[in-house]
Order: sequence, then structure tokens, then C-alpha cells
Amino acid sequence: MKKRWLVGMAACMLFSSGIHAADQWPTKPVRWICPYVAGGAADIFSRTIGQKLGEVFGQTIIIDNRAGANGSIGTELASRAQPDGYTILMGQSGPLTTNPVFYKKLNYDPVKDFIPVTQGTLYMYVLVVPVANPVANIKDMIAWVKSKPGALTYGSTGIGGGNHLAGELFNLMTQTKSIHVPYKGSALALADLLGGQLSYMFDTPITSVPQLKAGKLRAIGVSGLKRSSSLPEVPTLDELGLKGFEITQWQAVMLPAGTPQAIVDRLHREVVRALKMPDVIERLGTQGGNELVGNTPQEFAQVIKNDLAKYAKLVKEAALKLE
Repeated sequence: MKKRWLVGMAACMLFSSGIHAADQWPTKPVRWICPYVAGGAADIFSRTIGQKLGEVFGQTIIIDNRAGANGSIGTELASRAQPDGYTILMGQSGPLTTNPVFYKKLNYDPVKDFIPVTQGTLYMYVLVVPVANPVANIKDMIAWVKSKPGALTYGSTGIGGGNHLAGELFNLMTQTKSIHVPYKGSALALADLLGGQLSYMFDTPITSVPQLKAGKLRAIGVSGLKRSSSLPEVPTLDELGLKGFEITQWQAVMLPAGTPQAIVDRLHREVVRALKMPDVIERLGTQGGNELVGNTPQEFAQVIKNDLAKYAKLVKEAALKLE
């Protein structure tokens, strides 16, 4: 009886100390892994939310850009981190819901290896061409691409990324063929588009809007079923006749599996609070063309599962394969 009592007391003390440690978290700098290059949409999200967390926690949030393989390199790194709250992953659709569909073997499991904290944003892509291009609308766009089979190129953030899927869906629905050129981030692809090395691109609004306002790019349509809040004048491709065209993606906050629940709860609370701040809404929402979400861990977990099923169906029906 006495032995059982001692074991019970030890378990209670361990549980209590774990709660206390979580309540005190963080007591040192926190690494935030962003699986894409600096300057792109993922980096902007990471630095915007990271700055707000740093102000609240009184600790530095170190943004660690680990780009490559459409986000898989940084995502895998986060999956192997100690689940102590000192490594946060900037989760994104590419490595978590499309890579698992494209790659038969990944060194991480998007469901088992992570704890969903909250979905930060939902965003779509905008089909853009340089202003020097005479293409002005979807009719011109389709005619132009059809006139140059296999001669035009479009960029993306990597094989299996949302804008890769958007480009291939465009090829499929218009019965055209342009060559896919993968990059390590949207900023790099956008630079080549502006420089004339690419023909067109499905880009994120957060990086395209400044170029559109500067008169360097022209928008043809957006990839959501609803118009972008930052580009309300640009019709959806569905509206323009490509019925059912929809490719949307998200940015999120995640932790390695096994992270104490108290840390998950606190991080969720502070991220959701940050998403409601006016300057964050302006930066990520108004300027970035995102819908800010801030759902519960349970709701976000369901989003991930639903997207995995949706993209598996899309890849199969479109007969998409790795290049």
C-alpha cells in the first residue's frame, strides 16, 4: 500500500512540475522553422506572427528559414525536434497536404508527427503575366497558351505546391501544355517572371499585389471560388468559364507531436490573439489577400485530413506525376 502511495505521489509531482514548466514557458529563445526562403509569403507570415509572440513572451522568436523540396526539408526538421515548445513549425499546405500525395515516402507523417495549433490564413492564387505581355483576359490567355504548346513556362514554389497544382489544373482544364519550373520560394519565381524568364505564374496575392499596384504585372483571374479580399476587382477563374477551378492553400502554426498540452493551449491563445490585431489584419489580410482564420486545434486537424483526401483525388483524376 505504501509503495503504491509513493508511486502515486511521484506521478502527481511529475505532472504538477510539467504543468508548472509549461506555465513558465518560454524561458529562452524559441526557434520558428519556416520551410521556405526569406521574402516570400511564408516568411512574411512567420515574421509577422513571430514578432507578436516575441513581444508577449519576452523572448526572441528566431525565424529559421529551411527551404527546399516544397517545404519538406524544414517540415521534416521540425518533426524531429524535441517536443518541449522551443521549436515551432510554420505549417503550410504544400509539405503537409500535397507532398504526401505526390511522394510515396516522406520522412515525416503530417498527421502523426505534429500537433495542429491553429490555421492562421486561407489564401488563393492569382494568375499573373508581365505587363509587357499583350494578354489581357482569360480568352487571350488560353489562345496564347494554345498557340505555343510546350514553349511557355510557369513558375511555382516547388513540385506539389499549390501553385504547381493550379498550373497543372489550368493545363488540364484548358487542354494546353506549359512547362513547369519549380523554385524554392515565390519571391524567386516572381523575380524571374518580372525578368522575363517565365511566361506566367499563379502567385500568392501577398507577393503579387505590390507588383500589380506598381503596374509591373497584370492579373487574369484568381484560383478561389470567391474573389480575393485584396483583389475584389479580379474575377475568379470559375467566373471566367473554368467551372469548378479551385486551388486554395493555408498557412498555420504547428508543434512537434508530444508537446505538453499546456504549451499548445498557450501558443494557440497567443496566435489567435495576434491574428485579431489591426496591424496583423492589415499586413496578412488586407495587403496579403488572406482570410485570417484562427480556428481550434481540433478544427484545424480536420482541415488537414479533408485536404489530404481532396488532393489525393485531384492528383489521381488529373493524372499528375512527379517530374
